[in-house]
Amino acid sequence: MGPVKCLKTVPAQVHAHQSFHANDVSDAPVLPGPKNILIGAKEDASKSLKDLLEISKQILTENDRGGYTIPAKGLYPYQWNWDSALVALGWATLNEGRAWEELEKLFSAQWEDGLVPHIVFHQPSPTYFPGPEIWGSVQQPMGSTGITQPPVAAITVRNLYETAVNKDLALQKAKELFPMILAWHRWFQSARDPEGTGLVATLHPWESGMDNSPAWDDALHNVPVDQIPPYVRQDLGHVDSAMRPKKDEYDRYLTLLYRFRAVNYDCKQLYFLSPFRVTDLCTNSVLYRANLDLRWLAVELGQGENVKEIDGWIEKARDAFDTLYDAEEGLYKCKDQLTGKLVAAKTSAGFLPLFARVASASQAADLARTLERWLNRVKHSIPSCDPEAPNFEPLRYWRGPVWAIINWMITDGLRAYGFEDLACRIEADTYELLLSHGISEYYNPVTGAAAGGKLFSWTAAMCLAWLSKG
Repeated sequence: MGPVKCLKTVPAQVHAHQSFHANDVSDAPVLPGPKNILIGAKEDASKSLKDLLEISKQILTENDRGGYTIPAKGLYPYQWNWDSALVALGWATLNEGRAWEELEKLFSAQWEDGLVPHIVFHQPSPTYFPGPEIWGSVQQPMGSTGITQPPVAAITVRNLYETAVNKDLALQKAKELFPMILAWHRWFQSARDPEGTGLVATLHPWESGMDNSPAWDDALHNVPVDQIPPYVRQDLGHVDSAMRPKKDEYDRYLTLLYRFRAVNYDCKQLYFLSPFRVTDLCTNSVLYRANLDLRWLAVELGQGENVKEIDGWIEKARDAFDTLYDAEEGLYKCKDQLTGKLVAAKTSAGFLPLFARVASASQAADLARTLERWLNRVKHSIPSCDPEAPNFEPLRYWRGPVWAIINWMITDGLRAYGFEDLACRIEADTYELLLSHGISEYYNPVTGAAAGGKLFSWTAAMCLAWLSKG
């Protein structure tokens, strides 16, 4: 991930009148140690970077469930796929062995066909819906969901391997994980691109990690709502409904779930039967970057016999990405595979080909200009969709809020293409946002207010993985 380059532009502490968190922290857990920083933050809002790092460490410790990390108490009580891969980057700054364990725990749930599920149900919890009793197949209950998420793992493994202090442990763990990651990437090719287009399909909005993105509005609207069993959403007991997907979206999420379950999540059928099938920029950008890192690992670990296969995936995807570029908008766009049309929505995922390293130099320059226009329209970067779009909602999940993980990915990409000043602007803005408003799931790009789940693991991990190296 690399050391912080813009720390001098970040205030050493926030002003005393600024609150630590948009939500009252009176319900924050009592943490061990001589100084409870989370509780102290309520009394003293002036927090230094050192304190912020200590808070982040405590969040990961409190959310540790013995080898895996939950994203947030109550709201997300299980192990999430791309959350864990990103959280491992934070753990690596504290305990390298624990970082590798996070990934091992995730891959312990890998299916025989190579799928790594988007949620692993390690232990029961009454605070989340839909849980294992809903995801259970026709024949038997399952220990996981039957869909996946953006495949961050290879990116994390390379990072952990390259930055390891314990080189012997890193070599051992990378060798153990490599064949499992390779099997997952092969699964993406066979299960999500059986027609060999070069770009994989996303069959459920939850697979994208950006559940209610405006990019899915039309495609999801075309999913007919089946006669699904009545249900009670648990998320609304933890987070205000103004911050969450709406009921009509949930009805369709569950319609897809029950249809997939009816065929026992058979990947040979799902691609062709799903009424929702899109080319998601986040998934494809992460997969492309992950394939680059998987190739690097293959060479480094003496697995050169797999390089030709991986090169084939990379080359085919590189050509296909150009079909997603909208030159007039200066932005990449997702595609509805069932209509063959690019979606109209302009989202932050449109900048992720920078993270993938798949954009040309001229496309990267266009993306940087578009991004600057977005940033000049809001106080805090990066909004998850165009702030001038009619579907922009600054508080509703993936329809406007700022996400630290996406800021990291985009700044990483900007630096790769030489846009250091813009990367510094976003990075410094992210640090100031966390210093001023605490470690939360996401943030209002207009006001900076923290939103979603409190004391959030992957935000804490991003803080540690950036700031601890400054």
